[in-house]
Amino acid sequence: MAARVLLRQRVAAPFMAAALVGGALFPSVALAEAPSHDHAKKPIYDDYETFLSPKSSNTPVPSPASDTIPPASLPPSPSAPEQKPHSPTPTDRLAVEIGKARLFLYRYSATTEDAVNTTIDRAFSLERSFTSTIASLAPPRESGEQLMPGLVYVLVASMAGSILSRNRNVVLRAAAPLALGLGAGWLLLPVTMTNVSDLLWRYERRFPALADAHLRTGQGVRDAWRFARVHVDVGKDYVDAKVSDARDLVEGWVKKGK
Repeated sequence: MAARVLLRQRVAAPFMAAALVGGALFPSVALAEAPSHDHAKKPIYDDYETFLSPKSSNTPVPSPASDTIPPASLPPSPSAPEQKPHSPTPTDRLAVEIGKARLFLYRYSATTEDAVNTTIDRAFSLERSFTSTIASLAPPRESGEQLMPGLVYVLVASMAGSILSRNRNVVLRAAAPLALGLGAGWLLLPVTMTNVSDLLWRYERRFPALADAHLRTGQGVRDAWRFARVHVDVGKDYVDAKVSDARDLVEGWVKKGK
């Protein structure tokens, strides 16, 4: 025990000497009271305390998802960082131009395809209309009318009219073949000529002036034909009467001679 006490005194002596030397070299003033100014220390959780107001530091903060506070009183959420606009690169501009060219080619090809389809549809409709019109002119089989020899006879009659009127004036040379051909057609091909007449009348009705002229002409021709037939009948009756009178007169002379 005595050795341990002596050892502690020997160790403490150098520390006491060092403290005295330090106090002599670096003197300092010891204050009995704390300094008047308060050095604020930075709290550990400064990010959390900045959101707390002095009044709300003692009260519990409700959850943002709670219904006890209106949405307007919620603290604003931190917005996403704004992205700075950047100018398009040459690759982007080239892609835009290629897209415009593709759209232009697509619209042009679609327009061309529609035009071709419309033209083909019109051609097919005209072909169907033509074939159906020609087929409607042919006489039915039950009529017994044959086109081939009848058309040949109509052509021969037209050529005969042209031959007969070759030394006449222009009007007669144009009217004679047409008149003889139409007469032969109505005589040899009545059903076909009726179908042709109905077709021409259907087209003529699209032009009212032409249709009215046709009607007036047809009515005039029918009136002239009726008038001619009446005169023929009157002439026939007159001739029959004269012949009867002459026969009676001759018979009377013969009776008297006997």
